Amino acid sequence: MKKKILIIGKNSFIGSHLFFDLKKKFFVNKISFYKFMHTNKNSIKKYNYIVNCTSNRGYLKKKYDQNNDFDFKIAEKIYDLDIKFIFLSSRKVYKSQKNIKENSKIKPLCNYSKNKLVSEKKLSRLLKKKLLILRISNIIGIHNKKSNRKLHNTFVDIFFSNVKKGVLFRNKKIYKDFLSIYKFCEIIRKLIDKNSYGIYNISVGKPVFLEEITNWLNFYNKKPYRIIDFKSKKSLIKESFYLNNKKLMKKINVKNRLIDLERDCKKISKLFFKKK
Repeated sequence: MKKKILIIGKNSFIGSHLFFDLKKKFFVNKISFYKFMHTNKNSIKKYNYIVNCTSNRGYLKKKYDQNNDFDFKIAEKIYDLDIKFIFLSSRKVYKSQKNIKENSKIKPLCNYSKNKLVSEKKLSRLLKKKLLILRISNIIGIHNKKSNRKLHNTFVDIFFSNVKKGVLFRNKKIYKDFLSIYKFCEIIRKLIDKNSYGIYNISVGKPVFLEEITNWLNFYNKKPYRIIDFKSKKSLIKESFYLNNKKLMKKINVKNRLIDLERDCKKISKLFFKKK
């Protein structure tokens, strides 16, 4: 019998990609947050998993306010139902460093990451083993739909915005941890298959230097551009990080290599530049 998945945030970047990927194997429906909150619980209890892909500016920018915590509101509605909840948290709850494990030092610095950590704790108390917390690195991809309600710019948004201006910023010393939206969806699918709960780092698990990722994303750009090697400020270098994903890989046993990330970035590059 197919598992039933409900995605909240039907037009969001992650939500739209998850919908098209997960429906290949599961029964998947998508709904807006506001419609969900007005939906009868009898209509919700048929689902095995709920994943929330929506948020709001108050949660992203301001200090924690339970009224802005959509995940907690969803959890309150389903806490007494036999449904697992997938919470999309952030790697920003950690201190930036190499090889960050799920039990590494927690050090959120901005309101967004502090709010994510508060939500993690509140949801854990409420849902216990019905909760899957995903601490996600930088997701690389293009939105399936045009949206006028973008809450923040991703690394890809900033990259393509600069490329449109004929500029490519590079740096050989700064590295981050990236994951393509395609691999992200595959990982979610596998975690659902395994009836997973608990906390997992979601990442490629290796340092990816900004020079590498920009070259991959720029692969199909035929227009002239100038390269700017911005100087490595110590503060920026200190923000370099990558996540340890061994717990995740042991759980789901999928290929998650740098060469896969390179391939997916070039696919994204092709999708973007062929429209131009």
